[in-house]
Amino acid sequence: MDRRVVFPHKGLPLLLLAPQLAVTLIFFFWPGGQALYMSFLQQDAFGSSVKFAGLDNFVLVLSDPGYLDAMWRTLYFSLAVTVLAMVPALYLAVKADRVIKGATAYTTAMLVPYAIAPAIAGVLWLFMFNPSIGVVAWGLKALGVDWNPTLDGADAMWLVILASAWKQVAYNFLFFLAGLQAIPKSLLEAAAIDGAKRMRRFWTIVFPLLSPTTFFLLVVGLVYAFFDTFGVISAITQGGPAAATETLVYKVYKDGVHNLDLGSSAVQSVVLMAIVIALTTLQFRFVERRVHYG
Repeated sequence: MDRRVVFPHKGLPLLLLAPQLAVTLIFFFWPGGQALYMSFLQQDAFGSSVKFAGLDNFVLVLSDPGYLDAMWRTLYFSLAVTVLAMVPALYLAVKADRVIKGATAYTTAMLVPYAIAPAIAGVLWLFMFNPSIGVVAWGLKALGVDWNPTLDGADAMWLVILASAWKQVAYNFLFFLAGLQAIPKSLLEAAAIDGAKRMRRFWTIVFPLLSPTTFFLLVVGLVYAFFDTFGVISAITQGGPAAATETLVYKVYKDGVHNLDLGSSAVQSVVLMAIVIALTTLQFRFVERRVHYG
């Protein structure tokens, strides 16, 4: 029997959707429209001289070697953050799904990092890996590892990658755990009776049934790495050393706020949004075809 919700008045659904539509309009479409409009203008920092520039700003940005380097750097950073945030989360969710006593306390403890603001998370990791006072940096130095994210670009990049991934592990863990608990236990019991070992049951039954959750977290993780890691990078490296950790979202801020190049900053924000939309579209068009919705 098909049950459908019937509203007594046609305007009620629109009224219920109005708050979310207003938030989307005010905080997404309006700023996005402003950025698109400003990307076609040339103006000074005070707005006293404004003139239409057409596509000149786009040509300058897309032909800038520094911007192209930031683009490849961002792709590398985003892929690393997404993978490092998903793999540990899946492992911890599998372990948590087997916990019988104290499962609530274990799950709650795992969610603590997600409640920490990105800037605070960045400061915590900066203190731990600071070459002068950091506990982890001291341990690495004792082991003979020359670790200095303030001078070495590779060290700085991996520091912001680890801090950003650590912040996202709790979010992925929550969804993976929910997906695992939704899998019928009878399937796993039947496979165990047939002689399938634990790892075989995971790769042939559990992981395929988790593919919708994995695909969703892949999309969310990439969007998070592109946009929401600004606070972590700003707190730890400010894009340095020598722009080694300057991703696209941080470059938008740096060029717009510090360099006062509003046209270039607006173009970069439009290009960044276009890249994220393109990646998401490609994922839904090609990757989702391989997703198994059992």
